[in-house]
Amino acid sequence: MIRFPISNNCALQVARNHQTQVFPMACYHLLFLILIAAVASFQANCQLSPGYYSSTCPQALPIVKAGIAAAIKNETRVGASLLRLHFHDCFVNGCDGSVLLDDNATFIGEKTAVPNNNSARGFNVIDDIKARVEKACPGVVSCADILALAARDSVVQLGGPSWKVRLGRRDSTTASRSAANTSIPPPTSNLSALISSFAAQGLSIKDLVALSGSHTIGLARCTSFRPHIYNDSNIDPSFANSLRRTCPRSGNDSVLAPLDRQTPTHFDNLYYKNLLSKTGLLRSDQELFNRSSTTNLLVKSYVANTSLFFQEFVKSMIKMGNIKPLTGSAGEIRINCRKAN
Repeated sequence: MIRFPISNNCALQVARNHQTQVFPMACYHLLFLILIAAVASFQANCQLSPGYYSSTCPQALPIVKAGIAAAIKNETRVGASLLRLHFHDCFVNGCDGSVLLDDNATFIGEKTAVPNNNSARGFNVIDDIKARVEKACPGVVSCADILALAARDSVVQLGGPSWKVRLGRRDSTTASRSAANTSIPPPTSNLSALISSFAAQGLSIKDLVALSGSHTIGLARCTSFRPHIYNDSNIDPSFANSLRRTCPRSGNDSVLAPLDRQTPTHFDNLYYKNLLSKTGLLRSDQELFNRSSTTNLLVKSYVANTSLFFQEFVKSMIKMGNIKPLTGSAGEIRINCRKAN
């Protein structure tokens, strides 16, 4: 049963006019908006299902899991890369696999957008898994779903929590470099910009802080953390100096540093502990602490309770994975993740 939170004034007026069924127009308008929001939420939650391929391709999930395990065994870093790839996919016109598309004659894709150029990785892993899935179940499983599963399995493989990935996304037939440039928050973002960027995707401040915890694994390039170590005051001086030795004011753009200096290949809550000591690698990381009482409280709660962080991370990943999926007859099931059929 859906319960409608009617404002006090409207509720009072409704009660007064119950017998005559005469309600103020403002109350009708409020009820209409609430109903629309409830229906939209219901539809979004029902569009995708963890058991979507249970009968059409039961081999899909085991194939993805095995492919991720092999890829991470070969190169641990790729787990973080695949998690990031899913995030960058969902933030650009929804979770539709658009980030996987190569440029073609009709569009310039997202791979060369500023947030992805020379840093987005893991495409070959998705290609290999897709080829195996296609062999088992031709034309059934989307690239967007494979990417969502790959993100989950990467987190699990690196010691993080598991969750049931909602499936049933279809693939886009186009991509947009301009949308990627405007929709994905850069590592130089301040807290206000981060909140706005996530809000534009229907994600809350709690989602922002929880999803940022993905930076407990992986590496970042000098070009991404240079503005923080040279220009910001909310950074531990000795930490900044240590990074300046390999990341000068110019040059060495591709030199890498761990996002979590203690355990960059293990999914845990040390990312948040680093924020307390002002040793977040990126400006967008450190902005989560000492800028807002709301984010401060969330960071401290995740420092104190790893299980809480895992629970909230899972909720936010599921929520992010449900951003504007293509379903039904929209889009297609790509045979090759790099190009439309």
